[in-house]
Amino acid sequence: MQDTLEPALYLIPVPIGNLGDITLRALDYLRRVDVVACEDTRTTGQLFRLLEISAKKLISYHEHNEEASAGRLLDIVRNGGSVALVSDAGAPCISDPGYRVVAQAHEAGIRVVPLAGPSAFLLAVMAAGLPTNEFTYMGFPPHKKGRKTFVERVVAEERTVVLYESPYRIVRLLEELAGAGAAERRICVCRELTKLHEELLRGTVQHCCEILSARQSQKGEFVVVLEGVKR
Repeated sequence: MQDTLEPALYLIPVPIGNLGDITLRALDYLRRVDVVACEDTRTTGQLFRLLEISAKKLISYHEHNEEASAGRLLDIVRNGGSVALVSDAGAPCISDPGYRVVAQAHEAGIRVVPLAGPSAFLLAVMAAGLPTNEFTYMGFPPHKKGRKTFVERVVAEERTVVLYESPYRIVRLLEELAGAGAAERRICVCRELTKLHEELLRGTVQHCCEILSARQSQKGEFVVVLEGVKR
């Protein structure tokens, strides 16, 4: 095995909760790469300590500094280095920063290497028990502007729809889906996937909304898988 990796931009998923989900290849590459670009250096640093990965040069790369950091990362590759792009949890570029540096790498003729690994939306699709021959991933709904239009698009979709939502807005989202005509649509609400308190709520939108509304507070990150409308 070579001690160093070929110059390239490596896209490396990391666990979304259970550390056992890190792949052998991801561990190998993270130990050998020259630089790791991450959303939060403290979060990634803590993950590396838990995975017993020796100290690495961590570069902050997030939605507020993408434009400035992308060029710096690609310069490292141009000069013969290897760069890993990771998110705080799951796969980079999936509702997380990354696509800009990937696009620029392609435009510059720099090799891009994606690795397999954990992704919350894919796990939710697998576990939902809803049609998977066609589905659409729509990420996080807007907080304010455009949210009503977004929800209407979701409810009008014929394919299975996958969404992310925060614990602070999950009940609101289910109420909005019900109010837009999807109250009796089948849904699977996935909470804390791969973690100790993992939970899958399955039923109608209205039923799941009532269950969550009865709780004093919501905890964890949510993935929502909604049945498409039948024409």
